[in-house]
Amino acid sequence: MTDRTRKGALRMVASSAAIFVAACAGVAQAASFTMYRDPNCGCCLGWADHVEKAGKHDVKAVDHPDMASVKAKNGVPGDLVSCHTAIVDGYVIEGHVPAADVERLLSERPAGVAGLAVAGMPMGSPGMENGPHRQPYKVIAFGPKGRSVWASHGGSAS
Repeated sequence: MTDRTRKGALRMVASSAAIFVAACAGVAQAASFTMYRDPNCGCCLGWADHVEKAGKHDVKAVDHPDMASVKAKNGVPGDLVSCHTAIVDGYVIEGHVPAADVERLLSERPAGVAGLAVAGMPMGSPGMENGPHRQPYKVIAFGPKGRSVWASHGGSAS
């Protein structure tokens, strides 16, 4: 094999590896979303629509008769509960967390974070839209290392 042929073959291998890595990165972005919800709650489907409209993921909605057990099983702190719980790539997403905040979590994958939560059902959060009415709210990161504010939305959340 000549030196020129060897260099050409190496370039081809490097190009193939780059394409493979790019393809794997695309697969990693398409996380699996499974949302557990009370079958009588409509805002949960609004949140699922919000995530799907963000363009990268489909949300599988699972009606569950005992949401308290879903939350307990997945370690959602009692003061952070909302109406639905999603499992996304091993993370717990509780309530009306904006899709952009979930994407950031999936991208950064910080140590010690088990999930994100928006406590309650703040007006104006994804799935809780009601015209111009908006409440400020915080997205809380929680896990074995404690809690922190992941994001604030709706103005000057306090």
